[in-house]
Amino acid sequence: MRLGTVCYEKRERVVADLGEIGMLDLHLAAEHAGENASLFVDMMSVIYGGPEALALAACLIDTAREAAILLEEEITFCPPLLPVQYRDCLVFETHLKNSFAQAEKMTGRAFDIPPVWYDQPIYYKGNRMSFIGHGQDVIWPGYAQFLDVELELAIIIGRKGTDIAATDAPGYIFGYSILNDVSARDAQMVEMPGQLGPAKGKDFDTGNILGPWITTADEIAHPAALDMAVHVNGERWGGGNSGQMHHDFGRIIEHISASETLYPGEVIGSGTVGTGCGLEIGKQLQPGDRFDLTIDKIGTLSNRIVKP
Repeated sequence: MRLGTVCYEKRERVVADLGEIGMLDLHLAAEHAGENASLFVDMMSVIYGGPEALALAACLIDTAREAAILLEEEITFCPPLLPVQYRDCLVFETHLKNSFAQAEKMTGRAFDIPPVWYDQPIYYKGNRMSFIGHGQDVIWPGYAQFLDVELELAIIIGRKGTDIAATDAPGYIFGYSILNDVSARDAQMVEMPGQLGPAKGKDFDTGNILGPWITTADEIAHPAALDMAVHVNGERWGGGNSGQMHHDFGRIIEHISASETLYPGEVIGSGTVGTGCGLEIGKQLQPGDRFDLTIDKIGTLSNRIVKP
């Protein structure tokens, strides 16, 4: 199923996607059915509710009552959840090669993929407080001139665990979502030679976007092999398939959880798919641009960037 968080009548509500019919307010539907509505207070309640919450949600979807159905024109989307922790990886070789080639043109310095990239997943911890949802505006940071989109697949951790084996890792994935790691490329180019970061190249209000849905893990076989595409103002910039990840999410979870506990509600991004950003193809965002990021079985994450 596809689950999301929306604002309706000034309250955030967990909803299930019903397609053309609309979306089901799961808390309200549970109340009408005399079931445990506390499982649907927010997305974290659903995650902690585990199989019980998902089984009840499926039942409520099958018996959906009109009184609990919301229409898209009545709501605004929020991020499906505010991550407990946010990490972003870099596991698409094509993206890295393309980006290095462009960076060399911009800086005059040669860049090579280091051997460690092939040996283990590389990641950084990002700003979990800067997330917005589908349909919300990205505010252009005042210090940047070169803004870019980044099309990524994200997982949401569903169970607490430490030292998780790659073979067991799929059981720790609650679901999958679309991540847009909006990047200030000019700031990133300046700071990255300092060999610590990224920082202001990634960290600014509204710079991380998640949604619109979380597709539960039972809907997507592991390792995920989903078609991905990014369009800006209706023009296709690029995309690929998540099956091209050099390290899959099983290996990523295994590496991150080594002597470190993962908690329910953590979000981990794949990094940008090959040609999933403007940097790779010599393009950059302009104020007012609208970008649509689509991943098979999850949907389309659409936003606009505005400059005050």
